[in-house]
Amino acid sequence: MTDMLALLQRQRRAQLADGPPDAALRIDRIDRCIALLKENSSAFEQAMSDDFGNRSPYASALTDIMTPVGALQHARKHLRGWMKPEKRQVDPWLLGLLGAKARILFQPKGVVGVVSPWNFPVGLVFSPLASVLAAGNRAIVKPSEYTPRTADLMQTLIEQRFDASELAVVTGGPDVGASFAALPFDHLIFTGAGSVAAHVLRAAADNLVPVTLELGGKSPVVIGKGVDMPTAAARIMAGKVLNAGQICLAPDHVYVPEEQRDAFVAAATAATAQMLPTIRDNEDYTAIISDRHLGRLQSYLADAAAKGARIVKINPANEALDQQEHRKLAPTLILDATPDMAVMQEEIFGPLLPVMTYRALDTVVEQVNAADRPLALYYFGSDTQELNVLQTQTTSGGICVNDVIMHCAQENLPFGGIGPSGMGAYHGRDGFLEFSHRKAVYHQIKRDLGPLLTLRPPYGDAVRKLIRSTIGA
Repeated sequence: MTDMLALLQRQRRAQLADGPPDAALRIDRIDRCIALLKENSSAFEQAMSDDFGNRSPYASALTDIMTPVGALQHARKHLRGWMKPEKRQVDPWLLGLLGAKARILFQPKGVVGVVSPWNFPVGLVFSPLASVLAAGNRAIVKPSEYTPRTADLMQTLIEQRFDASELAVVTGGPDVGASFAALPFDHLIFTGAGSVAAHVLRAAADNLVPVTLELGGKSPVVIGKGVDMPTAAARIMAGKVLNAGQICLAPDHVYVPEEQRDAFVAAATAATAQMLPTIRDNEDYTAIISDRHLGRLQSYLADAAAKGARIVKINPANEALDQQEHRKLAPTLILDATPDMAVMQEEIFGPLLPVMTYRALDTVVEQVNAADRPLALYYFGSDTQELNVLQTQTTSGGICVNDVIMHCAQENLPFGGIGPSGMGAYHGRDGFLEFSHRKAVYHQIKRDLGPLLTLRPPYGDAVRKLIRSTIGA
């Protein structure tokens, strides 16, 4: 705790001594991050695979290298424009005519703490750093202890390119994480589980640290009218098998019209078999991160089966997965899921997909609204009325239409949750604003109009008339 506090104080002293960094320095820091990722992509891919037990280098390159590089490049391209003061209208308008001015300055908050998760241990460090650095801040990163090789590599590479007063990494287990969250940062961003987020928020509250929480939840998929079922099923299952479903935005469960359930099951099975003809030794399919998480997912399956669900394991080569080198779990559909099942009560974070049927969209809306507000809602179909109902009568962090997860790839859209799925948002300009202090600045006209407008004591009839004309009192 003492060493981390000393590091924070070092960064804060440097920030105060140097003042807000200009655009050139911000771009230089972003360029160093881009170069670090590009030049060490293979090393990161190997480290992540070692931490998971198996993870495709292509999947890692897409999610943990290419995606944050895109975010960093977007920030680099636009940050000069984002930094410009924003003019605001003066009220009352007469003062504006006489020369009064109002504007907003975007000031770095200072030192930002970044707590990153294990599921995308590189991408979910450097994607938020794009916003943090574009806003002119310094940062300290605490990676997950579940991916120690990746964390150690990241620490080494950042130390090679950044002075610790600019950007630093601290590693360790839950005790270090708890101490890290209790530091008096100028802002803290946490990406991870909601159960942990509650502790982070309480720790940050002791120092009144503003917090951005990127959590998760049970993001539903609604299949509606006019759907192209093979395409919908392929996109849903692609989102489910990516990183073996260990994604905060993964499709968590599906609502399908009663008469189309069998068509969805067939299409989902066929699409998954095409992507993953084998499971056991397929390098394209990610392992479950730990024995504990594998046991958790297996307990969901056992509970669902005991309560009457029909389990459909998509294992095209019919491989035995009970004894294997890695923790591979076949993509699995859970039919006839009911609310009392553990898989319908907890965020799944794995390759299990409950499938429920409905007759009327109103019942889907009721069920979505009865649960915690999710990070995302996914709609597949072409009926504008259905989409409008889902957009206006449910609340989620974001909505993606006719695909899953892809709205998170849009740098011009804010990414964030609401309520139990998070608070605050980043990406693009929204991220710049999230990690900036928007300082209001007002310039009064030189001529003193106080006596003329009778806004100072002694008050008389003129000020009473002004008040009466405004509020009618």
